[in-house]
Amino acid sequence: MNSTAAEISFRDKVSTVDKAGKRVWVYPKKPKGKFTNWRMVVNAIFLTILFTGPFIRINGLPLLMLNVVERKFVIFGQIFWPQDFYIFVVATLAAVVGIALFTVVYGRVFCGWICPQTVFMEGVFRPIEYWIEGDWTAQKKLDKQEWNREKVLKKGSKHFIFFLISFIIANTFLAYIIGSEALIGIITDPPAVHIAGLISILLFTGAFYWVFAFFREQVCTTVCPYGRLQGVLLDRESVVVTYDYKRGENRGKIRRGEDRAAAAKGDCVDCSLCVNVCPTGIDIRNGTQLECINCTACIDACDSIMANVGLPKGLIRYDSEANVAEGKKGFRWTSRSIAFTAILVGICSLLAFLLFVRPQVDATVLRTPGMMYQEQPDGSFSNLYNFKIINKTDQEMELSLRMESDKGEVKIVGKERALILPRQGVAEGALFLMLHKEELQGISQELEIGIYHNGKLLKTVDTKFIGPAL
Repeated sequence: MNSTAAEISFRDKVSTVDKAGKRVWVYPKKPKGKFTNWRMVVNAIFLTILFTGPFIRINGLPLLMLNVVERKFVIFGQIFWPQDFYIFVVATLAAVVGIALFTVVYGRVFCGWICPQTVFMEGVFRPIEYWIEGDWTAQKKLDKQEWNREKVLKKGSKHFIFFLISFIIANTFLAYIIGSEALIGIITDPPAVHIAGLISILLFTGAFYWVFAFFREQVCTTVCPYGRLQGVLLDRESVVVTYDYKRGENRGKIRRGEDRAAAAKGDCVDCSLCVNVCPTGIDIRNGTQLECINCTACIDACDSIMANVGLPKGLIRYDSEANVAEGKKGFRWTSRSIAFTAILVGICSLLAFLLFVRPQVDATVLRTPGMMYQEQPDGSFSNLYNFKIINKTDQEMELSLRMESDKGEVKIVGKERALILPRQGVAEGALFLMLHKEELQGISQELEIGIYHNGKLLKTVDTKFIGPAL
């Protein structure tokens, strides 16, 4: 790779900011090719799942709902409560290690293929912009011309559609928070009934609209912490979108019938098409850069030029810096990627185990503060407790509570019949634990209460019983 000061100066600045610190608007050329087609397929799948997710039901529950207000979370049809926080911690660890693993081994594949910012920007908003305003040169011309009927019509229609899509996205994300039924209720009710909700939706709509209409690639190059982390996570063995500088340099324009080897020219014909299609405005020939999201647009652009001039494809490709430097091709496992994989498999196995053994109900039984034991007319002793039972399923349950030992008795205050635990709900109340004098083991003793449904033990809860000194 050439190493003149002009060619390495890109390291000192961000591609979308000029010397005066002013934003440089990026006009990427519309990409075409194999990878672009595959990304459109992935985008379609991702968007279908995203917009239908709130309405998909598994065992009567949403595919995904993150109700922070009510502290109720549904993931793949399973209800999770704050009591399941330990599972969330393990899942977060798995996600962090997974991202690190994929970055170490495959670079920023997540950014280029399944990041919501990229999917929406390159799979929804950018195609609409191409459809209304034309390709990059037409967009530049339209922005520079004076305001006239054509410009007002194109800009107005584009931003109206952008705002409408942002409104749909905002409502979809709201459905993931409050549930699709609640969202449909808000939509069908008069606006005056849900003024606060309407204002929130408009604020979120405005945020999405601003990001995709104006902020755009700045999310990836300036705001996103993952882009900053790649400098720490990537190594020479990481597979990234890379330019084969050994094959491409010295770059130079192609001339009909010339012998490029004799002219001391590499395969790069210096067409700059890889730069023109880049959605973050970088030159991939400068090497791996913070702004690169591995979207593969430059690969498709370069391959099309190589095919046109009769040179082998793959001048820009998925590969590692080590392979390019050594003139090799193909994926290689490293000790670090193997270690990360082993850790990830271990954490995912632990997560699967925790999900498998997670109880259907969670419960607490606590002695009522300030209450001492009471002696009953039959000579037994009682303690008063407050209980709370959470149903983690979508089924109503008829529960019974009893001591797990042969000693003692459980009496629920105000319940002549079995305790009914509503679906996805909570049952609270008070109960007495009764022990006869011969069953006492001292001032304080441990007791275990079993919670049963249809004769099946769902959970046991430990508590303490306070009695008289023997």
